[in-house]
Amino acid sequence: MPSIKKQVAVNVAAEKAWAALRRVEDAHKLFAPVLVDGRLDADIRTVTFANGMVLRERVLDIDDEKRRVAYAAIDAPGMAYHHASMQVLEDGPNRCQFVWITDFYPAEVGATIAPLIEHGASALKTNLEAQ
Repeated sequence: MPSIKKQVAVNVAAEKAWAALRRVEDAHKLFAPVLVDGRLDADIRTVTFANGMVLRERVLDIDDEKRRVAYAAIDAPGMAYHHASMQVLEDGPNRCQFVWITDFYPAEVGATIAPLIEHGASALKTNLEAQ
């Protein structure tokens, strides 16, 4: 199964980054301008991308001990399977690593989601460091 792993150094404390990432209902704020809107209804998060695409995601886990969020896209166009996790790892007093792993099928959708992951990780870094 194809997988994309993106890791980015972020110049903020892991606790601060995790406090923002664990608020899954505010993903559109943390990943702006890639995401422009979002809402959470029970465990279903609906996000709107800047390109107009709307995606529903089931939030599977928010693990405070591991600083990890896991989610899966529901009925994503062209995807038979999607699962992702985002994790914050401590990397010093005012630095952390953001790790985003996405598994998906079929392989062809990688060309579509890879740029979203790249831009999303960059947006997270910019937004966290600007706070």
